[in-house]
Amino acid sequence: MDRISNAIGASLAPSASERVAAVFNPATGEQVAELPLSTVAEVDAAVAAAKAAAPEWGRTPPLKRARIMFKFKELLDRHAEDLARAISREHGKTHDDALGEVTRGIEVVEFACGIPHLLKGEYSRNVGPDIDSYSDRQPLGVVAGITPFNFPAMVPMWMYPVAIACGNTFVLKPSERDPSAPMLAYELFREAGLPDGVLNIVHGDKEAVDAILDHPDIKAVSFVGSTPIAQYVYSRGTAAGKRVQALGGAKNHMIVMPDADIDKAADALMGAGYGSAGERCMAVSVAVPIGEETAGKLVETLIPKVRALKIGPSTDPDAEMGPLVTEQHLNKVLGLIDKGVEEGADLVVDGRGFTLQGYENGYFVGGSLFDKVTPEMEIYKQEIFGPVLSVLRAQSFGEAVDLINRHEYGNGTAIFTRDGDAARAFADGIEVGMVGVNVPIPVPVAYHSFGGWKRSLFGDHSIYGPEGVRFYTRLKTVTTRWPGGIKDGAAFAFPTMN
Repeated sequence: MDRISNAIGASLAPSASERVAAVFNPATGEQVAELPLSTVAEVDAAVAAAKAAAPEWGRTPPLKRARIMFKFKELLDRHAEDLARAISREHGKTHDDALGEVTRGIEVVEFACGIPHLLKGEYSRNVGPDIDSYSDRQPLGVVAGITPFNFPAMVPMWMYPVAIACGNTFVLKPSERDPSAPMLAYELFREAGLPDGVLNIVHGDKEAVDAILDHPDIKAVSFVGSTPIAQYVYSRGTAAGKRVQALGGAKNHMIVMPDADIDKAADALMGAGYGSAGERCMAVSVAVPIGEETAGKLVETLIPKVRALKIGPSTDPDAEMGPLVTEQHLNKVLGLIDKGVEEGADLVVDGRGFTLQGYENGYFVGGSLFDKVTPEMEIYKQEIFGPVLSVLRAQSFGEAVDLINRHEYGNGTAIFTRDGDAARAFADGIEVGMVGVNVPIPVPVAYHSFGGWKRSLFGDHSIYGPEGVRFYTRLKTVTTRWPGGIKDGAAFAFPTMN
C-alpha cells in the first residue's frame, strides 16, 4: 500500500508523524494509500525551505520563471491522462470529468506563462520638475495554499503557478482525501526545472492548517473549502497579520424563464447539478422556474433524465456520475435527503438505496430531485454538495431575483432565457460574483478571475487571473530625481507641482 510523502526542499520527505489517515477508492470502499498527518515541526521545515529559496527565486528574471512554467505546462499536457486517473482513483469522478479538471488547471499554468507582461509596472516622466515616478509589483515571499478534495489538481493549480510565477515560494497543504494528484504535479514541476524549496507540500489536518495560519514567515494564505472553515481561516490568518483569500461555500440557483428552451435548460441542469456527483462549488443545486406552467414542464422533463443517469466507477467509459468521496459524506447527503422528505418537499426522484453490482461497498447514491422546495427548508439553506437538485417555484422574475439575493451565499448563478432585457437586468441586479446567461456553470477562464460574493468569499481578492497576480504581489512606487535637478535649500511644505 502506498504511503504518501511530503515534499520539502530538495526532495520527497517521508513524515515521522504517528498520526495517519486512510485514503480510499470511493468506487470500491477499499483503502489505497496511507497518509501521515504532518507535525508542526514538518510544517516549520517546509516553511524554512521556502524561506531559504525565496530571495534567489524572487530575484530570478520573470522571463526565466516563465520558461520553467512553459516546460511545466508541456509536461502537464503530456501526463494529463495520468493525473486524471490519479484523481478518479481517490476522488471517484468519471475519467472525462477528471480530465476536464486537469485541463482547466493547465489553463491557469498557461496564464502564468505570461508573467513578464503581467508584472509590468507603470512609468511617468516629469511628475514634478525633473522628477520621474515608476511602480513595480514585487513578490511577498513565502505564501501558502490550503485546498479541498473536490478538485485535487485544479484548485492547487489556481494558486501555486501564479504565486510562483510572481516570484514567491509556496507551501501547499492539499486535501487528505485525495493527495496523489498534487504529488504527481509536483514531480512534473520539479522535472521542468523548478529549483529546490520553491514548491513544498505538507499533508495533514487541522494541526497543519493552524501551523500554516500562525507561522510568522508565511505572508499570505489562499484557501478553498466550506464557508465555516473559510471564515475560520480568514479570521485566524488575518489576526496573524497575513493577507488571506478564503473561498467558501455556495448555493447556486438557475432561473428558468417562461421563454427558455425547456429541453436545453433541463440538459444544462443535469450537467450542472449531477456532474461530479454535485461535489462542485459551482454546481447548480436550485432550479427556479418562473410560473407554474414552466415549473411543470421543467420537472416533467427532468424526471426521466434523472432516473436515466448512468452511474458507475471511473473505469466505466459510459458513466456520467461516480460515487461520493467518502462514506462519511455519503451519509451526510443521505441524511439531508431524509430531512427534505421530513420537511415536506416532494421527492420526485429518490436516489437513496442505489447499489451497483460489483461495487456494493462503494459510496454511491443515485441522483435525487426535489420539487416544491421552500426557502425555510434545510435542503434549501444548506450546501448539500451531492447529486441533489431542488426545484423552488417562483411566480415572477422579481421574486426569483429577490430569493437569490437574500441567500447568504453568492458564488455562482445562471439564467436561461431568450429575453435580452431579462438577461441584462439579471446580470446587473443579482448579488452574486459569477453569472451565466444560458451558461449553467459560469467558471471564468484563466485570464479572468474566480470569486463569489457575500459568504462565498472572505478577503478582497478573487483567485487566479489578474486578481491572483495582485494577491501574490505588493505594489511599490519609486519617485526619482538626480542631483542636477535638486535646488539648494530645504523645503518644508508638502510637495506639490507648484
